[in-house]
Amino acid sequence: MAAINADPEVMRFFPATQTEEQTQSFIDRARKQYEAKSFTYFAADRLDTGTFIGFIGLSEQTYDADFTPCIDIGWRLAKEHWHHGFATEGAKRCLEYAFQDLKLSQVVATAPAINLPSIHVITKIGMSLVKHFKHPMLKGDEQLEDCVLYAVNSRDVVHNVSR
Repeated sequence: MAAINADPEVMRFFPATQTEEQTQSFIDRARKQYEAKSFTYFAADRLDTGTFIGFIGLSEQTYDADFTPCIDIGWRLAKEHWHHGFATEGAKRCLEYAFQDLKLSQVVATAPAINLPSIHVITKIGMSLVKHFKHPMLKGDEQLEDCVLYAVNSRDVVHNVSR
């Protein structure tokens, strides 16, 4: 994960790459969240090879916004695993887990408006645009602070899955 977080291309829609220490802190927070909530950004492996490719999952967000606290879905994959459908496949499974197992009523996704690859995945997993907003944690970053909020409700996913 540290190598993925240190890759400038992977992190191009984030304010900076992350150090090994920052990555370890992220992993520690993810473990604690899983112990407390039964969800997190899960480690993702390729099913055919078992190779670690990044993370896909759910996280509670509590930053200062009119839609928080909320549960968001996100992913970060090593670039050699982009464009193979892994983010879409993993995110769909995480939504099923969120709604069928955890009984959540809604999951959101946020991304900088310029992050078209992530927005493509967000729409492929059935989420709908709610609004554009200025992300409070990205204030002052002219390239990244303009963000989009997407959401999907449990009834939408359950309906789509049952087809």
